[in-house]
Amino acid sequence: MERCLANCSCTAYASANISTAGGGSGCIIWTTDLTDVRLYQGGLGQDLFVRLAAVDLVLEEEAHERSHKRRAVVIISVAAVASIFLVAGGACGVWRRKKRQKGGNFDEEKEVKEMDLPLYDLGTIVDATGNFSPENKLGQGGFGPVYKGTLGEGKEIAVKRLSKTSAQGAEEFKNEAMLIAKLQHRNLVRLLGCCVQGGERMLIYEYLSNGSLDAFLFDETKSKLLDWPTRFNIIVGIARGLLYLHQDSRFRIIHRDMKAGNVLLDKDMKPKISDFGMARIFGGEESEVNTRRVVGT
Repeated sequence: MERCLANCSCTAYASANISTAGGGSGCIIWTTDLTDVRLYQGGLGQDLFVRLAAVDLVLEEEAHERSHKRRAVVIISVAAVASIFLVAGGACGVWRRKKRQKGGNFDEEKEVKEMDLPLYDLGTIVDATGNFSPENKLGQGGFGPVYKGTLGEGKEIAVKRLSKTSAQGAEEFKNEAMLIAKLQHRNLVRLLGCCVQGGERMLIYEYLSNGSLDAFLFDETKSKLLDWPTRFNIIVGIARGLLYLHQDSRFRIIHRDMKAGNVLLDKDMKPKISDFGMARIFGGEESEVNTRRVVGT
């Protein structure tokens, strides 16, 4: 290194083993431009020391420091922007939730009143279902759980409660309330009213003691109760209900979710079509309709 520093033309140097039979070693000094320099991997090759001016070393250190500072500024900026978006998103969600709680119930209650449907008080439904006791739960659908209840005068009801985590939700609630309120037929389940209060959305139906048709069809013991006359009467009742929906009612209704689970049976095993959350009013001049696929149903 001393010999390179003492020579103003020296541009680089490297140790070199130039041992002879008599021993000894030395170094190689470059006084011209470096060419064909290679970087060896795995311990091959030798170290090459390049001579630089002191100012070049200072500039390199400053450039390295600036690079670190720029990286830190970028990281801090990205983190700050992400935090702002997260806070803004959370605030927006809280605002929308409060808005729905304050204004949403009023709008829905007004809509139900315009449909001339009886409104039930939340406290009445809570008392009727034993505060939605698991013992009174009749089943669970995409809309939410269904509970059996008994009103003060001993009248039995079925309460369909919209789940707050339901993928279906408010749209199906309004759709079912609007449609079933306009329909009256002995083979359609009867809607008694609604409850829209305290963030709750509930539909109150007549209670049908024998439950759904699928509970009989797919149960080895109960299926034996479905003799041929009973099956025939159920088939005819369902057909009458569908004929009313498609042709005889004021509004032509396409149910769009017709299955055994949506056919309820009263104490005399008479069928009644239920669950109109996915139904659609069919225009008088329409002969066909395209329906969209609803995920999760």
